[in-house]
This record gives sequence, C-alpha cells and structure tokens, in this order.
Amino acid sequence: MNIEGPPAATHALGSSNDERFEQAKLDAMKELAYGASHEINNPLANISARAQSLLRDERDPERRRTLEAINQQALRAHEMISDLMLFARPPQLERRPLDLVQLVRQVACGLASDCDCRSIELNIAVDGQPPPVDGDATQLGVAINALVANSINALGRDGTIQIAVRRSSDGGALLQIADNGPGIPPEVRPHIFDPFYSGREAGRGLGFGLSKAWRIITLHGGSLTVEAPAAGAIFNIELPPTELPAIS
Repeated sequence: MNIEGPPAATHALGSSNDERFEQAKLDAMKELAYGASHEINNPLANISARAQSLLRDERDPERRRTLEAINQQALRAHEMISDLMLFARPPQLERRPLDLVQLVRQVACGLASDCDCRSIELNIAVDGQPPPVDGDATQLGVAINALVANSINALGRDGTIQIAVRRSSDGGALLQIADNGPGIPPEVRPHIFDPFYSGREAGRGLGFGLSKAWRIITLHGGSLTVEAPAAGAIFNIELPPTELPAIS
C-alpha cells in the first residue's frame, strides 16, 4: 500500500520521525553513560591506581613499559566514558562573548607540533571581521580541537588543513575546517557524527571526537555539518550572533 500526502505534510512527517529517532538515540546513550560511569569508572580507577603504584618501585624496563601501557589504556577508557557523559549530563556552559579567531589560533598552536611531525600544513584564513560569539571558550576549544585532530588523523602525513573564519549570512560566525585527506563515502556521511557507527573509514571519525564536537556545538545553539568534495572533507560550524555585550 502506498500512502501519499501533500509534499509539506510528507516532509513534516519525515522530520518528526527523524527527530524521534534522534531523541531515541540520545536516550539510549544516556542510559549507557549512566551505567558505564557507575559500573566501569570505579574499576578503571583501581586499575590505574594499582599500575601507578607498581610503577613507583619497578626498575625493569620491560615491566615499566607494560605498566605504563596499562595505565594509559585505563585513562583512555575513562576519557571515553567522560565523552559519553556529554550526552547523558551535558556540562553547564559558562557563556560569554569570545573572540573565535583567537580561540582558533590557540587550538592551532596546541596542534602545531603534531602537524610538523607529520609534514601537515595548517593554515588559518580570516575573512573581514568575524563577530564575537556567545560561548564557553573551553568547550568550544574542545570541539574545534576534535575536528582539527580528525583532519590530522585522516591525512596521516603530507597534507593541508585550512581553517577559515568569517561572518555568516545571519550575522553569526562561520568556521570551516577543510582538509585534502580521504573523502567520505556517501553511505557514511549521514552517520559521521554518530558515536557508535562502525562503518567509518579508518582515520576519519573514529572514536568520540566528531560526536563530541557535534554535541558541544548544538549545546551552543549552533550547527555542525560536513561537506564531502571529490577529495577531503569540509566541516562547517555555524554559531548564532551573540546576545551578550560585545567584547571591550
């Protein structure tokens, strides 16, 4: 049976179904995050503490490397659960007017050595005078860092990352992060920000980085989208105009 309605009604129904599906995914992640935080974090803390305790008295180089690896993996698992908690218990944003260009430069500075080691060129282009944005500098920095790090990992070695900042059409800010790394297959694009999607290409969006960036940007009332040209990827962050007094 085919049921057809007016295009507007059909579109509205599709949008409603999409919203319910997205909410169901968020609810499932909340349940998982709550369970993981209680049931997994405590054992991870014990593993890390024991490994650090044994390291203090260990002199054998091979055993030290093993204990250091155990400690690092425990900390990595703890960080992943903390990222997951973004969906269950979003942070209280400390919003204030901030200079997005300055924030981008700080993030780029922190990743410069990694780019140098991989022979990756990282450029920043500022078009005109981008407006201040109303946001949490720490959280937005985490989001931008995750997106640039994703491009670095996708490139591997020898490539270019271009970060562009300009005023958006609605008076807010538009930040674009483009790279010339591997493209994104059409079947992957709709899921690129899903934290549990397993079909991503190696090096492009693995882990929680892109999901974390998407969550932080949407908490700010903005949007994060991806374009996939013939080669590489372009991530677009749009942030609304600030409603707070401008930076003095």
